Amino acid sequence: MAKITFGTSGWRAILADDFTFANVKIAVAAIAQHLQQAGEASKGVLVAGDYRFLSEEFMQLTVQVLAGHGITSYMCPVGTPTPTVSYELLRRKAAGAINFTASHNPAIYQGLKFNGSDGGPAPVQVTLALEALAETIGIKGTKIPEMPFAQAQEKGLVVPIDPKAEYFKRIWEIVNFDVLKKARLKIVVDLMHGNGTGYLDSLLQEAGVNMKVLHNNRDPFFGGHHPEPGADDLKEAIQLVKTWPAHLGLANDGDADRFGVIDADGTYISPNEVLAILFDHLLNTREWKGCVVRTVATTHLIDAIAKAHNVPLKETPVGFKYIAEIMGKEPIIIGGEESGGLTVHGHVPEKDGVLACLLMAEVVASAGKNLSAILKGLYQEYGGFYSDRINLKLKDGMKEVMTAKLKDNPPTDIAGQKVTEIVRKDGTKFILASGEWLMVRFSGTEPLMRCYMEAHSPEGLEKLKLAGQELTKV
Repeated sequence: MAKITFGTSGWRAILADDFTFANVKIAVAAIAQHLQQAGEASKGVLVAGDYRFLSEEFMQLTVQVLAGHGITSYMCPVGTPTPTVSYELLRRKAAGAINFTASHNPAIYQGLKFNGSDGGPAPVQVTLALEALAETIGIKGTKIPEMPFAQAQEKGLVVPIDPKAEYFKRIWEIVNFDVLKKARLKIVVDLMHGNGTGYLDSLLQEAGVNMKVLHNNRDPFFGGHHPEPGADDLKEAIQLVKTWPAHLGLANDGDADRFGVIDADGTYISPNEVLAILFDHLLNTREWKGCVVRTVATTHLIDAIAKAHNVPLKETPVGFKYIAEIMGKEPIIIGGEESGGLTVHGHVPEKDGVLACLLMAEVVASAGKNLSAILKGLYQEYGGFYSDRINLKLKDGMKEVMTAKLKDNPPTDIAGQKVTEIVRKDGTKFILASGEWLMVRFSGTEPLMRCYMEAHSPEGLEKLKLAGQELTKV
């Protein structure tokens, strides 16, 4: 069997290649054994899935394997957003959640994400244990206990649930819906054929928003696009924002844990910019106390805002599970990452794209101006921070060559600036004399090499992009 490996956000693989029913059965058996060894199996497990191919079938197989181990399944409707699963997991005090989603990956992928009883993505020590258990089960060829679905139902080991209503209550506690109702915004909503359907659009409707909704039907091919709410896959929404015209465009990825934001003039607002705008907004509108958490690949504009407000800042490796770990130890105001995930004070230790979109609508409603103007104000107050990312498809041998190059022969200057510090928390990050930076790392969810960079001006960013392209040549 192919090795089951948990990356930054679960095990993802190509359907019918590595992601097969046989391998899923092994992965679920490993989770069941882990929970039994931890003494948590009696608490039950949430089972969920997004709108990808065979999600229902994988969910049913999971229930059968869990029932074979005597574990109760709380079965969510297919299409339940990842943050909703996390919230219900905490509310029910269950042992964990098995969620079939490959998030923003292309349609040929499926994925299995395991969240522990703390509601967050399983930490590294747990995923390593799961990988070892799965490998042992696969090598030994041990017969995996399994109970027919109908029998599991008869024995009460399957409990159908719908966590939507409780999740909606929580969102109403966090977002200022009064501000939204008064503003009467016009918003384009692109649900990308994903789990945000019936969640983001319904909550905006409750807020009295005038909406035009795109792609709110199930399509496992995601309309021929990646279900990733980036500028390249939101062109239809961007055009509609401009022609309607709307105050704002909002989008969620396949499992609704990530967000996409479009300004009134059709400008795509990057996740880095969204995170900074929201951090500043929350500091000015909430009385929350705590630190701010960002991943090593995320904008240093967060650092500048934090310093100005005397807010402690925590930097983590890439992957929301590291942010979740800090949330388990101390309160946060906001935690987020460059790839489009964030959460806030007192909420789930998991990415919540639905909440992020609603909070951005609150920002526009309360400020009475567009996001570009808000961002300009941040630059005037805290300095300019312009970031970008280059994605390169991995070819045979590329990872090994690049890893050796960065370790054994790292550059001493980049784009005419001296490298003052090298950070190897995740990948290799070069801090330059001006405070600008460039970073190279390999994706934990796709066969990609990523090059991140941030400069204090658009011109400086272009120089860093050229330097990044040169550095990543192999």
